[in-house]
Amino acid sequence: MAPAPTPRPTACLALADGSLFYGAGFGATGIAVAEMCFNTAMTGYQEIMTDPSYAGQIVTFTFPHIGNTGTNPEDDECADPVAAGMVVKWMPTEPSSWRAVQHLSDWLAAHGRIAIGGIDTRRLTRAIRQQGAPHAALAHDPDGNFDIEALVAAARGFAGLEGVDLAKDVTCAQSYRWNEMRWAWPDGYAPQLAPKHKVVAIDYGAKRNILRCLASAGCDVTVLPASATYDDIIAHQPDGVFLSNGPGDPAATGAYAVPMIRDILDKSDLPVFGICLGHQMLALALGGKTVKMSHGHHGANHPVKDIDTGKVEITSMNHGFAVDSQSLPTGVIETHRSLFDGSNCGIRMDGRPVYSVQHHPEASPGPQDSYYLFERFADAMAARG
Repeated sequence: MAPAPTPRPTACLALADGSLFYGAGFGATGIAVAEMCFNTAMTGYQEIMTDPSYAGQIVTFTFPHIGNTGTNPEDDECADPVAAGMVVKWMPTEPSSWRAVQHLSDWLAAHGRIAIGGIDTRRLTRAIRQQGAPHAALAHDPDGNFDIEALVAAARGFAGLEGVDLAKDVTCAQSYRWNEMRWAWPDGYAPQLAPKHKVVAIDYGAKRNILRCLASAGCDVTVLPASATYDDIIAHQPDGVFLSNGPGDPAATGAYAVPMIRDILDKSDLPVFGICLGHQMLALALGGKTVKMSHGHHGANHPVKDIDTGKVEITSMNHGFAVDSQSLPTGVIETHRSLFDGSNCGIRMDGRPVYSVQHHPEASPGPQDSYYLFERFADAMAARG
């Protein structure tokens, strides 16, 4: 009896070094060109794909069971998926969750995002770890017709993320108010009806759950675009300023964001709290420098040490750039450090309620060890009176 014919691949991932990975495509058809990264989280694939910090990146998931709980509108971190593509070990199965509204493949197709399954994600992840985040082209064609030379050329032609300001592409178009708090049983997302502090959040690619955490900490949140000036912020008479997460090179976004942050620091005594890209740009505003990492940190199990207390927190991370701790000037204190590679994960200004962290304390997805940072921000605003 003749063996069954091998199915023809319907998707191809081509790296800039010429490496090829064939598999089965799902989601949208077409070609996506971006930087490759891998994420080690075991949950939260929908939150990851809709995290604006993944703009310009194709995400490889090291956990094989991606898609098994389907998708639903409540888990989106922004209106549409932002990551350029998805790479998984096993093809998504039919969803098994009472919250599921749509199959992962259908959700990706509806939003124009390409995915490939059935490839050796361990091999790909090792390549990323050993060689650094490669540039890649991901193609999905149901007929299995691929121009390999063109795909490799597209990967090699990708400009990369260094020097690129992506915050302008994912920020809000105009200001808006936010009062939705974190999800809680049985009411889901309840509104904050008795806020104590007025916060202006600068949107460099803000995740919804960060805004929810601010609301849950007692904040009345007004979100402003990434281009907001000092005068724009002060016009709202805030009790504190929040600098959000976001994609791209912090030095590029800092061309317009850093002068605003410096004005806040020089002309006011407002508490300032930054996360991820906001952390990196606060460091730039305080005189530090940022560097591009080899393959970055992307996952929900990253140990971070609080240098002041000695406590180790398990955190969620997503960043390809880092603050150079050796560049921090006098008066800027390193507060957190990665136990994976020793990279900087937090800073504070000596004597002032100005601080930031590299990791994501909003835990979407991920552990909630660092949620206290939102309470610390609220306490700083309360102390200011």
